Amino acid sequence: MKPVNQSKALFRGAFILALAALITKILSAVYRIPFQNIVGDVGFYIYQQVYPFYGLAVVLATTGFPVVISKLYAEQRDKGNPDITRRLLFVSFIILQFFGILCFLILYFGAGSIANWMNDEKLAILLRVVSIVFLLFPIVSILRGYYQGKGDMLPTALSQVGEQLIRAFTILLLAYSLTKLGYSLYLIGGGAMFGSITGIMVSAIILFTFLWIRKEWRIITPRKGLLLSDYEEVKKIINALTFQGLTICISGMLMIFIQMADALNLYSLLTENGIEKDMAKAVKGVFDRGQPLIQLGTIIAASMSLSLVPLITSARIKKDTSFLEEKIQLAIRISIVIGVGASVGLWAIIEPANIMLFEDKTGSSVLGVLSFVILLSSIITTIIAIMQGLGSLLYPAAAVLATFPLKYILNALFVPVFGTMGAAIATLITLATVCFLLYVKFKKMQTSTVLSVHFLGTVLTAALMMVLLLKGCLALTNMITIPAGTERLMASIQALGCAMSGGFLFLFIIIRGGVFLEKELSLFPFGSKLSLLLSKKNRS
Repeated sequence: MKPVNQSKALFRGAFILALAALITKILSAVYRIPFQNIVGDVGFYIYQQVYPFYGLAVVLATTGFPVVISKLYAEQRDKGNPDITRRLLFVSFIILQFFGILCFLILYFGAGSIANWMNDEKLAILLRVVSIVFLLFPIVSILRGYYQGKGDMLPTALSQVGEQLIRAFTILLLAYSLTKLGYSLYLIGGGAMFGSITGIMVSAIILFTFLWIRKEWRIITPRKGLLLSDYEEVKKIINALTFQGLTICISGMLMIFIQMADALNLYSLLTENGIEKDMAKAVKGVFDRGQPLIQLGTIIAASMSLSLVPLITSARIKKDTSFLEEKIQLAIRISIVIGVGASVGLWAIIEPANIMLFEDKTGSSVLGVLSFVILLSSIITTIIAIMQGLGSLLYPAAAVLATFPLKYILNALFVPVFGTMGAAIATLITLATVCFLLYVKFKKMQTSTVLSVHFLGTVLTAALMMVLLLKGCLALTNMITIPAGTERLMASIQALGCAMSGGFLFLFIIIRGGVFLEKELSLFPFGSKLSLLLSKKNRS
């Protein structure tokens, strides 16, 4: 029974981490909407200019390094020598702390230069606030890696959710309070960035609390001379963290690099092409409204696809080829179906959705174009996760790393001509290029056909029918005369009502068209209910 129990524990742990990731992503997307409502488009611009630098620290503390440390810890623990695991954690902490200090120094003392690069010197203080997070992420990474290596995912999950809750609470509380007191938007932005510090501190406290309650200090406390006892082992740890850790981290920075490029040159390009500074800040803030919309759209696709990755990894290790190909194809189909549905649906109702969430319809056409980022990023994220599950780390990291220079250059080409619409187009071209590069490599790793003509035809038909329904619904409701001052309420009714009806039609056509088998639907939430929509010939 031992292998069965280990398998159950593995998938239970994967489920806990997936649930925590889902909650934190929802919180990360949702808090930005009331924050923008409090501080306005200029205040949102200030926050979003600095957010990508915080995003780098988040990825370092949650993905690459904890994953590698947990893998190494599990391997070393099996050897039965506690000194080996102590050395692993101690060496890892020293390496990550050195890296964190280096990032802190670059960001803290280079804040003025980076702010000037952004053409907004007032952002320097916000960058210095964010730099402190890099001093704190190493201890969080180490402890998360330690617990994950033991197979205990609860401390990591609680620390992630706790961090995001406290961070969101701090941001909204300080934004509301400082706005009411009449402070400048840059000071309010600094207060919002302080939330990143309180969040990661709470994460560390939660992890330390588990250590204290379980009395695990002795297990991880290093002894004297530990570093000198086995130089080759220390070298192996350094190589693993440097190669595996950084490649996994970089692969998780897709949208961070996109936002970083926009932060560094979009505002500058707008001002250089004749837009007055305050107006350019507001325009950039409107463009940044797309970030929470993209995050919300990709959450479901990414979460459902990534939940299959442990199955893919397990099948690869067991060399179960048929099961492996089956789950890979399912993950790809899920990402495309949900990505198409979310992208096309959001594009169709972007104007009322913009009013519902952000009070007015400014920039709706640009946000409509950005909605297709959901489809591309969902596919990219899924392919990267599958390739990592198949053991390919370097190629996905290289492809993602290319997003920053490509997006930066395309901004310089398109923004002077098309404004923020040019930046949206540059984002789509960048992601489409990365998607193509990954797909070419992915196809070489697969022997079976990934997408069928029937699948693509059914998805396109469902998308077209959904658009016709949504546009018709909006046209009819726009004919209704509404009292003055109720525009936002009406937009909310339109957006939510249309989204529900359009989403149901899209899902009905997808399931009725046999895109998913009955046994595949059983893996979905409410799968038994969804299977009732299957035609008789597609039921098992």
